[in-house]
Amino acid sequence: MACLDGAKLTRNHRVRCDVVIVGTGAGGAVFAAEAAKAGLDVVMLEEGGYYTGKDLSGDAKFSFDHLYRDGGLTATLGRPPIPVPVGCCVGGTTMVNSGTCYRTPDFVLQRWEREFGLEGATELDNDYAAIEQDLSIKPVPDALYGPQHQRVEDAIKELGWAGSRIPRNEDGCISTGTCAMGCPSDGKTSMAVSKVPEALAAGATLWTRAPVRRILRHRNQVVGVAARAGTPEQPTDLLVTAETTVIACGALHTPALLLASGIGGPWIGRNLHLHPATRVVARFPDEIRGWQEVPQAYNIDEFIDDGVFIQGQFVPPDVQAPVIPGWGVEHRQRMAAFPRLASFGALISDRSAGRVRPAGRSTRPVATYRLQPADRDRLIFGIARTIEAFLAAGAEEVYSGVAAMPVVRSRTELARFERLQPPATQIEIMAFHPMGTVRAGGPEIAASDPWGRLYDVEGIVVSDGSLLPTSNRINPQLTIMALARRAARKLVAP
Repeated sequence: MACLDGAKLTRNHRVRCDVVIVGTGAGGAVFAAEAAKAGLDVVMLEEGGYYTGKDLSGDAKFSFDHLYRDGGLTATLGRPPIPVPVGCCVGGTTMVNSGTCYRTPDFVLQRWEREFGLEGATELDNDYAAIEQDLSIKPVPDALYGPQHQRVEDAIKELGWAGSRIPRNEDGCISTGTCAMGCPSDGKTSMAVSKVPEALAAGATLWTRAPVRRILRHRNQVVGVAARAGTPEQPTDLLVTAETTVIACGALHTPALLLASGIGGPWIGRNLHLHPATRVVARFPDEIRGWQEVPQAYNIDEFIDDGVFIQGQFVPPDVQAPVIPGWGVEHRQRMAAFPRLASFGALISDRSAGRVRPAGRSTRPVATYRLQPADRDRLIFGIARTIEAFLAAGAEEVYSGVAAMPVVRSRTELARFERLQPPATQIEIMAFHPMGTVRAGGPEIAASDPWGRLYDVEGIVVSDGSLLPTSNRINPQLTIMALARRAARKLVAP
């Protein structure tokens, strides 16, 4: 067991192992734990630092500086540009998400098998169950369930819609409400406090602050990676050679690293899917105090088959303020009512698709993505249904995030809102869960086989959201982990 800081490396260093894993998020950490427990010599490489609850207080600036990539400002290029916040630390995005862990719907898994040749997609039950047990995944209990979600749940029942409490990976959550800023209690079983320590305990080595610059290959065989360590003033090289190289940098950075290293067939970097989203905020006549409950506790399931899912979410006032409408006194008055604000996010399963390329000779990704009109319409539909739920729950006014009609106060105004056809540039859009850029499936339409092994070179496996052939209709974290567990077990016992 060893945890080493690459920034402290003062001379070039070479390491030999059985498996080198680039990235410690949902896919990389699970793969590392399974491989290390099977007796393989595993080295994990992470670009960011290692932070746990003792380092975190919910401070937004610290979190954006240390836990997020690019200060949380990673974005796609297009019309409109879309922010896609992702983690850059041990644990990756599992450190800054809300812990939502859904199994992918059966009809999506069936489509992956039928149309894309993703063998065994409908046979993940054992892998799902093992991860759910390891990470203590369960629906939000009463003790962590606050008035924001209860009011919406009650309204959903009155409307006759389907909804459910969200399953989360948590063991000892104390409801600080700062999931997106990192968990100060370590109650969220992110990879940094679960699978990474599990891998280390089984004998793996972790190098932090060691960004990988190139994948190394000899003819048709990948033989390891080259990472940059040291400091800007005294850079050093960390060379890790291995029998198997696992790339788990996420659907934006994995294809960029592959392409910058001269690796990949025609599908690498294509097929970028996101979950475009917008947040809807409501003001109630009495206090909600949403920061005292789990940010994501309830999901409106009614429209998942239509590619729309609506989830509770809550963020600190300094993050919420930019989406509250009004200027000057009007904005100040609305922010003064922060204890009475509730917030849900409307996300869509996109039909639009983008592309990722490396920026010049670097491994930095450039992601292009254009939201198609049909997806814009579904976003408006999702926002409208969220507004409807809030009004049914007794909200005084709802903030839509749409410039053409930022405030809705009644069902009459909601009907007018639904007739809007604003350009996407007038919608406050962000996106989560990048997927699909190293699609897994059959060789005629995919970059990797169903276990993440690339078709055009040997000795390399992809283990992250890049593998998902399409949007999976719901938060993909659990499916990424299940696929990683399956792939690691395939490596250990082919």
